[in-house]
Amino acid sequence: MKTALTIAGSDCSGGAGIQADIKTMATNGVYAMSAITALTAQNTTGVTDIMEVTPEFLGQQMDSVFTDIRPDAVKIGMVASAPLISKIAEKLKEYEAENIVVDPVMVATSGAKLISDDAIETLKSELLPLADLLTPNIPEAEVLSGMDITNEAEMEVAAGIISQKYGCAVLCKGGHKVNDASDLYCSGMIQLWFRGRRIDNPNTHGTGCTLSSAIASNLAKGYSMEKSIERAKAYITGALCARLDLGQGSGPMDHTFDIESAFTEEASEPDGSWGMDMRGAGRGVL
Repeated sequence: MKTALTIAGSDCSGGAGIQADIKTMATNGVYAMSAITALTAQNTTGVTDIMEVTPEFLGQQMDSVFTDIRPDAVKIGMVASAPLISKIAEKLKEYEAENIVVDPVMVATSGAKLISDDAIETLKSELLPLADLLTPNIPEAEVLSGMDITNEAEMEVAAGIISQKYGCAVLCKGGHKVNDASDLYCSGMIQLWFRGRRIDNPNTHGTGCTLSSAIASNLAKGYSMEKSIERAKAYITGALCARLDLGQGSGPMDHTFDIESAFTEEASEPDGSWGMDMRGAGRGVL
């Protein structure tokens, strides 16, 4: 089985962050591992508190993973402080990590800044040049390119600037500011639109985490970058179309919509049991 590592924060409500990444990776057929950058107290209505790990402990988590079960791909999500970003970059170089997908979480879709200015500069100088793929939303692409983006033509210009500046491929996510669900892939002189359709579902918590994790999973399995993006977009469309509705705010997607197993079935017996035979084997399973 191929393996993937997610380096991100924990979302105790399960819709984003480490939890979304692990569910996505498992559903996409790879063995998921994690290095946690922070614990958060959050749910579908917002974040109430954050507790970061130390850079030393984050480094020890990465050491534990790379020296025992080497990941075939690495996904990096939100990292809020410069010392943690530097530690991640140090370890990625030390272990010569492959198939690095960075979701450069800096600015919310609303425009609110999520990390400090010094962390953004460290992200730009130390981590982004190590990436194979960046997956910025429009506000993040504006920060990375230094230009405003209001239409598809400007997305193409900005993606070219980012790809050239950091020496990696870029998937610029369109979103509602520019178009419905079409993303632009850029790698050097190559630009390719991945057209999507808008899903009428207000529960979109964790879509960025999920997309980048699905791409990393497919890269780990040996798919090309373009095919990995295509498969990841199909997966996230399916997760949104499942229309899971949990929580009082912007709820999570159904990351496991495509899993069919006897172990996912809900109870059918009156007492909620499987119905054990005299030998203790679950009827209908073994």
